[in-house]
Amino acid sequence: QVQLVESGGRSVRSGGALILTCAASGSITSLGDMGWYRQTPGKQRELVASISTDERREYIDSVKDRFHISRYDARNTLYLQMARLRPEDTGVYFCNRVSKSGSDFVTWGQGTQVTVSG
Repeated sequence: QVQLVESGGRSVRSGGALILTCAASGSITSLGDMGWYRQTPGKQRELVASISTDERREYIDSVKDRFHISRYDARNTLYLQMARLRPEDTGVYFCNRVSKSGSDFVTWGQGTQVTVSG
């Protein structure tokens, strides 16, 4: 099965920017639509941005115009560019396929922690 490794998270001040990277051990084209998910303590993991194989993008309202998701299928890599970060963006970010059934995710990676302060 494809393995996913997220990286790029760190602590930043409000207004800062980050680029998260998701490296897959196999084809992300085969996984279909891909997404970045965020988990915070006490809350369910939520999909914050997604991108289809033909690069249609969707975002939750709170990150629209600040986050940009992209995919580089030839390198099996997914990116999330984050700008004008806010404290409420804090969380552990994971990448995975977009699952309509909620039951066919690839095994989750370890995620990458983003902490926004100030």
